[in-house]
Amino acid sequence: MADDIFKALADPTRRIILDELTERSGQTLFEICSRLSMRHQLAISRQGVSQHLAVLEAAGLVETRREGRYKFHDLNTAPLAQIAERWIRPDESESTP
Repeated sequence: MADDIFKALADPTRRIILDELTERSGQTLFEICSRLSMRHQLAISRQGVSQHLAVLEAAGLVETRREGRYKFHDLNTAPLAQIAERWIRPDESESTP
């Protein structure tokens, strides 16, 4: 699972998408595309953004929910917290006295 997260974070466009979802979670694909174009001058197709979102979702960093005909994308920081815990608070049993 950690490898999927690092792979997802390796791409700068996906990091920008996560930044946008950090600022405002619950965006549709259209909103994300608009923000990438207007705020970051990224010329990327809706299909391209959708593929990036699929990678982020597979890594557990983005969750989607449907409301009517709209699909909303929400940031999920739990996987990042698990990775941070790996180095911030290593198991006490592994430390040497």
